[in-house]
Amino acid sequence: MARPRQFDEEEVVRAAREQFWSVGYNGTSIDDLSAVTGLGRGSLYGAFGDKHALFLRALDSYNSDALEAWRSALGGPGPALPMLERHVRDVAEGIIGDVERRGCMMAKIAAELSAVDEGVAERIAEVVRGLHGALRGCIARAQAEGSLDADADAGSLAGLLLAVLRGLEALGKAGATPEVVNGAAEQALALLPRVSTDDHATSPWAAPRGDRLRPAQQRGTRVDA
Repeated sequence: MARPRQFDEEEVVRAAREQFWSVGYNGTSIDDLSAVTGLGRGSLYGAFGDKHALFLRALDSYNSDALEAWRSALGGPGPALPMLERHVRDVAEGIIGDVERRGCMMAKIAAELSAVDEGVAERIAEVVRGLHGALRGCIARAQAEGSLDADADAGSLAGLLLAVLRGLEALGKAGATPEVVNGAAEQALALLPRVSTDDHATSPWAAPRGDRLRPAQQRGTRVDA
């Protein structure tokens, strides 16, 4: 008869997650995991199979928490546009406050393993889709509420903000000043096509309608699909 486990698996996963987040997958050994979890090699292998399996559990835990945080921040009650603005600014402030430049575990692992580990690449892609969807949903609500141009492409706007927010992460890790990080965040928000009360100027993010031309077409330049 197997002996009952004397540890909490979720606590072990959280401890492993902190280790992988700090030094990456390749920088973490089984001995490191044993030290941070308090479990011997045999217990780790018996509970999780191997280092890679435990790593995937840790990555899944991080990704789930990150996605839930974005969905909560962007999907709560209240007007959508102020919620979106607050989220962008909160992300920027979090990056500025990361004085250890630890960064995002997902971004760190994507850079390290996505090109060589299909399981990791699939997980990262799924989270990116989720983050984009949370932004797109908030933008669509702002459009329905009349705060943002209803003709603008919500998916494209979400892609812009996601690219900026992920880029801010890289800037922060590279040592960019708070002024640079905050300035980029504010410029991204300034590009949102707010509804004007005094005119109906065409937004550069609006989908073509009738004889409406995209800005690049108006300049006579080529627009690729």
